[in-house]
Amino acid sequence: PTIGYCCFFIIAKMSDTGGDQGPKSTFSTYMAEGDQLFHKGEYVKAIESYSTALIIQPDERNCLVARSKCYVKMGDPDNALRDAEASLKEDKEFFKGLYQKAEALYTMGDFEFALVFYHRGHKLRPELQEFRLGIQKAQEAIHNSVGSPSSVKLENKGDLSFFHQTDDGRESMVKREMKQQNQKMAKLLLGELYSDKEYLEKLLKDEDLVKSKMRGGERLQDIIVNCITYLDTRTEFWRQQKPIYARERDRKLTQQKWNKSRQNPPFDPTRFVLKNLEEIDAALTVGDAEGSLKKAQEVLKSVQGWSEDVVPNKKEVLGNLHSCIGNALIDLGEMNKALDNHQKDLDLARQYKLPDAMSRALDNVGRVYARIGKFPQAIDAWEEKIPLARGGLERTWLFHEIGRCYLELKRYHQARDYGARSLAAANEIADEKWQLNACVLVAQSEMRLGNFTSSVAHFEKALDRALPEDPARDAIRKVTSTLKLPGELKNLKFYLNPTGLLSPYFVCLSLLGSQRGKAMFVSEGDCREATDG
Repeated sequence: PTIGYCCFFIIAKMSDTGGDQGPKSTFSTYMAEGDQLFHKGEYVKAIESYSTALIIQPDERNCLVARSKCYVKMGDPDNALRDAEASLKEDKEFFKGLYQKAEALYTMGDFEFALVFYHRGHKLRPELQEFRLGIQKAQEAIHNSVGSPSSVKLENKGDLSFFHQTDDGRESMVKREMKQQNQKMAKLLLGELYSDKEYLEKLLKDEDLVKSKMRGGERLQDIIVNCITYLDTRTEFWRQQKPIYARERDRKLTQQKWNKSRQNPPFDPTRFVLKNLEEIDAALTVGDAEGSLKKAQEVLKSVQGWSEDVVPNKKEVLGNLHSCIGNALIDLGEMNKALDNHQKDLDLARQYKLPDAMSRALDNVGRVYARIGKFPQAIDAWEEKIPLARGGLERTWLFHEIGRCYLELKRYHQARDYGARSLAAANEIADEKWQLNACVLVAQSEMRLGNFTSSVAHFEKALDRALPEDPARDAIRKVTSTLKLPGELKNLKFYLNPTGLLSPYFVCLSLLGSQRGKAMFVSEGDCREATDG
């Protein structure tokens, strides 16, 4: 514990005094490296990677949030809060930044302010479990810090003779009593770390030692003082988060629940669920679908054995875990099992009338059906989700995906209509990427309906929204120039990406039996060079 907590400041200082050479790789490389180090628990090295990435892109908000998470793990809430606030500089409603700011404030012991930002994030993204669990733990911490009148019983027992002593004697005795109480509380809160604190305080009394300096020129006395200050700060945080009387109360309540229930839930079910959901999501993010699946199944089995008293929102948690299992199975290619779990999530949401969970489940059910080529079922799921969609971005991609399915079914009128709805929603939020996607969907549909003038117009709108370096620009120009040749329109054919996902990237290949060209829509990963026919 001494090495892990007390050498943090030394390591962090050394990491700040690295070489003056600039970054030698790309932003994405340093970002990925930081993510790997974070999941390994090497937070100091992860901070170095994120910091290097931020040299390349100083205002990249996801990188700022990632570095803030490292600072929280290392017990440095001030820097964590600074990075979280920086991620919100351009967009005050960036939900990852709001959550990380709430986490930093919670770590600092500012539970009331943390609760404000948990609520703010929950209002923006009510479907996310993290904000709901954050609200619960912040409210619990506030209750534990403030307490209630019924939890405090005043008694007139003990030695009251000091009230009759002189003022000087009384003051010295009070100070001595408070010092003893503070030491006792610190020992209870720090546990094994209390002996480390005593050792550091003993080192501070060695005058010859504290005058010495490190290789970097920093005085050893400053480092020791920083370590003691860090331990004092954590003691105060733990005291506020869970004071002694609250610990005793929780211990008794937990013992009662332990005796009543066959299954023995963890001491704090809310934190247990939150921690495991974060680990499940993290495993899936780094590509460990098998690890994510195994973890989710273990937690599901535990939660199923708990009563509603232990987990008041048990059905909601079960649905969330089925959703996590389904997502992991999708990555593993087991679509039937994935569909079964997402259907269980949907059944729970319908039975207990959970609109956010229903929206999530319908989205995932539609996604699985689209992946296996059952487009009518995907359309049914996604059209049921439309009234539950929140925000312009969600409506934009939802309309687009439904239109895409209709296009696969060769129902071009419906595909065009949903493409137009997607474009209207994208215009409302001024999202150029989805404006481009929607324009291409409408253009494809118009092309299949024989409305070539409208098709060209929408392709040209897509061209206007493509970035200068985007390979779509040249491809769209070639497609539109081909569409403007009426004599050869009958030889033009369009092929859709078999994955069912529309991409704004195109490849113009030579047309079989024609003098012009044939356009083939493919994914970004399959995009190769475009050649004239």
